[in-house]
Amino acid sequence: MTDPAKFRNLAIIAHVDHGKTTLVDKLLEAGGTYRENQAVTERAMDSMDLEREKGITIKAKNTSIQWNGYTINIVDTPGHADFGGEVERVMKMVDGVLLVVDARDGPQAQTRFVLRKALQENLKPIVVINKVDRPHSVPEVVRDKVLELFMELGATDEQFDAPIVYGSAKDGYFVENLSDEKKDCTPLLESIIRHIPHPKDADPSGEFKMLISNISWDDYVGRVAIGRVSSGSVKKGDTVWLLKGDGSKFQGKVTRMFEYSALGSKDSTIGIAGNIVGVSGLENVDIGETLCAREDMEPLPFVAIDPPTISMELSINDGPLSGKDGKNVTSRVVRERLLREMRTNISIEVKDTDKSGVFAMSARGAMQIAVLVETMRRENYEVCVSRPNVILKRDEKSGELLEPFETMYVEVPDEHVPGVLKLLNTRKAHIEDMESREGTGRTFFQTYIPTRGIIGFEFELVNLTSGHGIFSHLFRKYAPYAGEILARQTGRLVSMQTGVTTKYALLALEDRGKLFVAPQEDVYVGQIVGENPRPEDIPVNPCKEKHLDNMRSAGKDPTMQLSPAIEFSLERAIEYIDGDELVEATPHFIRLRKRILDPIERKRSEKTGAAI
Repeated sequence: MTDPAKFRNLAIIAHVDHGKTTLVDKLLEAGGTYRENQAVTERAMDSMDLEREKGITIKAKNTSIQWNGYTINIVDTPGHADFGGEVERVMKMVDGVLLVVDARDGPQAQTRFVLRKALQENLKPIVVINKVDRPHSVPEVVRDKVLELFMELGATDEQFDAPIVYGSAKDGYFVENLSDEKKDCTPLLESIIRHIPHPKDADPSGEFKMLISNISWDDYVGRVAIGRVSSGSVKKGDTVWLLKGDGSKFQGKVTRMFEYSALGSKDSTIGIAGNIVGVSGLENVDIGETLCAREDMEPLPFVAIDPPTISMELSINDGPLSGKDGKNVTSRVVRERLLREMRTNISIEVKDTDKSGVFAMSARGAMQIAVLVETMRRENYEVCVSRPNVILKRDEKSGELLEPFETMYVEVPDEHVPGVLKLLNTRKAHIEDMESREGTGRTFFQTYIPTRGIIGFEFELVNLTSGHGIFSHLFRKYAPYAGEILARQTGRLVSMQTGVTTKYALLALEDRGKLFVAPQEDVYVGQIVGENPRPEDIPVNPCKEKHLDNMRSAGKDPTMQLSPAIEFSLERAIEYIDGDELVEATPHFIRLRKRILDPIERKRSEKTGAAI
């Protein structure tokens, strides 16, 4: 196929859990990806183990389907705000978007973010109101809210007149009108061909030029640059020029070509104008750079990326158990892994610090770094992670201290409203809207809150609502510092012994608070083994053995049962710790510890800090 008019390039964008990836499944099925007798894979595009475990998309991915003589290139994007960089960078690769909105929940925080980016790039949207089969769904009300959002974000007349399709990706049908027969995906595919423009700027007769919007890895050829060919064509063996972001230029040879179809990639003989392809052969290629035919050609513009608002420290594991679980433990290999991540994830920044083995990381949110560290754990790395801190700025004119603020949306059962109001107040949140959703028994809040107030918020919300509260957030702006936010009112049970925990010792410690360790676990001095309900830290010995005497033997312990130890996910652990604490992440263990393990050194440091 050489006619750009037969290509449709689109991204599927939405708030987290509104059904993007399930929608891609149905489009793949409608495009003939699966044989008649082949099992259909659910959430086929979520290829990472973490994506399947968390039920969310983390990395933007490419695929395509063939339908009625057209090639529809599809980019499945994340819906979580922390991975917004994945959405931003694909906007230059597509000509339109499918905006997926839940028929019950309506537009949410990330809906606003992704739609704003699409409108800024002048992309043509199709609105897909999904999950109309859900109880309490209100598709007509959601349609009106989406149109209000279009107006609020300054959509052009053409964008505002976006076609609207209703349906259920789960059940595999879409309709243009709610009264139409609910049959299959044909109405959506017809809408894509009719309303998403073909790549109008694609010039088949021009010289080769391509903007790199994504990077993938192939075990045989290394780095693969992915983007849409804007002019000309490229094939295996061609000599091309790489125009770097710093103005430098490099020549290289294309060693392999890829096209994206169905559930993976396949070798291609040629990449033509209008198509999304992968090119290998240039190892120093990065996102946002241009591949072209000649050295003196102008680079293509890249979409602006929102700045990071969170910083954290990631360091080598210097605890007593270092190297006993993972193999990649040295500063050199950890640094190389972080720099490799930065090259494929443009919303993460990594810098060396003046401390040996400690690296400063900036990102959109704690979850983004937690996903990176979780991936590193699975690659046999051992690292320590600090609590997130917001990135503060000074007003250039007044010198006033500024901090990032976000719009946060919270939805909770009605009976938990008083507790949530108190929680929001302690975190300096200003309530902008509060609505009791009729028939659902749930209350919705829209708040304006410092980013600092969101750190650790999920942990408290889950505990307060027994897991029934949900929230999402979206960066709004930098504004004057909101003052101190009351920290958590609990202390720690800190081990003063290195060894193996015993049931006898832990039974005695249960009266002092909640435990984070079970019997027969390795612990060390300075490790946090539990939570004290009072604010102060308490040194404890979780390894204490029962002394034998003439009256009792070791086999005659009481039949008392220990309560199960609290287990932390990596993300929860990162948000739980305080500034003087770290999370030790190894392939099989997540431990909480004090930054300074030695109790005497720690006490001396606390006194010095108090004096300062």
